Amino acid sequence: MKKLVLVLTFCLLQLFCAAQDQMDDALAYQYYQQGQFQEAAVLFEKLYNRNNNETYFELYFSSLLKIKKFDDAEKMLKKLLKQNPKNLSFGIALGRLFQEKGQTQEANKQYAETLSNLPPDEFKIREIATQFYNFQAYDLAITAFLQGRKLLKSNKPFTFELLSIYRYKKDKAMLIQEYLEALPEMPQLLPQAESVFSTVFEENSDYQLLQTALLKKIQKEPQIEIYTKLLIWQYLQQQEYEMALRQLIAQDKRIKDDGGIIYQAANTFLSNQAYPVAIKAYEYLLQKGKESDYYLPAKVELINTRYELLIAGKYEKTAIAELANAYQSILNEYGKTPQTIFALKKWINLQAYYLNQPGIAEKALEEAIKISGIAPTDLGQLKIDLGDLYILTQQPWEAILIYEQVAKQFENQAIGNEARYRSARLSFYQGNFDYAKSQADILKASTSQLIANDALNLSLLISDNLQSPTDSAALKMYADAEMLQFRNLSSQSILKLDSIDIAFPNNSLVDDILMAKSKIWIKSNDIPQAIISLKILTEKHGTSIWADDALFILAGLYENNLKDTEQAKAMYQKLINDYPGSMYTTEARKRFRKLRGDIIGT
Repeated sequence: MKKLVLVLTFCLLQLFCAAQDQMDDALAYQYYQQGQFQEAAVLFEKLYNRNNNETYFELYFSSLLKIKKFDDAEKMLKKLLKQNPKNLSFGIALGRLFQEKGQTQEANKQYAETLSNLPPDEFKIREIATQFYNFQAYDLAITAFLQGRKLLKSNKPFTFELLSIYRYKKDKAMLIQEYLEALPEMPQLLPQAESVFSTVFEENSDYQLLQTALLKKIQKEPQIEIYTKLLIWQYLQQQEYEMALRQLIAQDKRIKDDGGIIYQAANTFLSNQAYPVAIKAYEYLLQKGKESDYYLPAKVELINTRYELLIAGKYEKTAIAELANAYQSILNEYGKTPQTIFALKKWINLQAYYLNQPGIAEKALEEAIKISGIAPTDLGQLKIDLGDLYILTQQPWEAILIYEQVAKQFENQAIGNEARYRSARLSFYQGNFDYAKSQADILKASTSQLIANDALNLSLLISDNLQSPTDSAALKMYADAEMLQFRNLSSQSILKLDSIDIAFPNNSLVDDILMAKSKIWIKSNDIPQAIISLKILTEKHGTSIWADDALFILAGLYENNLKDTEQAKAMYQKLINDYPGSMYTTEARKRFRKLRGDIIGT
């Protein structure tokens, strides 16, 4: 019976002690978090003495440092080191104490002694380095990891920890070195490396540092493909597309690839408007022969790229005719089917707007809408294109009829709203301003932001420039100029726009004329003239309906055409700050962050 009582008493005592520890623990943490370090120190000392727990030690020690009880801390540490000289955590704590007291030399000596006693134990090394990291002694943490690698006789351990510290410190040289050492063994790190570099790198010199390191690695170890992949990425980031393609072709030949990598890269060149390089890439793929899986896609994209290159700049009629023949060869070989509609549409566009054959284009498009199997939305788009051709062939009523047909068939859908907008725009060309405005006002509520914005601009253009008979007459000339541009008669459109000021001095269309001219110059690839026009608009007409459009276009020209990152960032920043409600603000913010080096989507 006595034995049972003793057991019960012991158990109750244990429970009481455990409950007391829980209460002290909660209260100690509360004191610590509230900055009551004197009270926290008393409780953490009690908890550490009872449990010999390293967490309690760290919090007790930190509390003593906070209240500057350095003598108590030193006395405790020396006692603990005497009892357990192999516990390196106590040595680090002593170094921290010296550091807090301003005894830098003694602190460094203590840290060096601790590091010299590191054991060849991966877990212990990580533990010691983490302690350095926790009180922001990053260089000492790095030293611990590197010393640990020597002790373990391997460069594989601690890769992720070192990468994290180098990234935090923005130590670009060491970050590059660590990734290049790790990638051959862990190629799955490549996307992470690319993301980190794009975040940390701030200048071209940073990318040059990476390039130099990669070229040395490739020269020494040419068989490691991961280095070539990263080098290609680096060239793409720097928009050195020729160099990227050169490396891609060399890699393709070396690994005897099927061309998939080059095909994807060619699409990247195309999306970045690097048309000549994209053309070279597609031509290389064609050399692989018709048996290649990428032969037909490359052939199609090659023609499409030449199309984009020609219409983006000053084109020659002979080159356009050759391009039309290339699309015609696709149609001859594969027939006019839903799968070849893309080629037929491009061929029709060239005939109508570049080769001055709108009649031939109109007939071909009328036949195209009869092809069986075309998806309804594709058919609707073909009909909209046919409406545009009716305008070119001076059949405005036919154009309105087909626009309205599509608008009714696709009521409250994007393509239907597009057709209705085209109808309103045609009414504007014809000088029927009241009807055009009424239709534009309806479309301002469109779910498509682009159509809604176009409709809003058209509505404001009309309402802002019908304040007097002079303004109305000037607006009619402006509408004529827009029609000329629609017909791809750019030089005549510019002359008409210039004549407005002569015929109607002090008219209200100054900002509209500047925007219209800039669009024409961009289409004809006269970027300097376009920038002059856009800069006048943004600097002198800040309240114009086109001000945010002009800033966005101007930023894009600096970014993509002139490769002037700083000017592009300045334009995007101005748009974000001055026009927060603009439809371009979200995209401008995204592009600004990309140019600054942020990781998009985080």
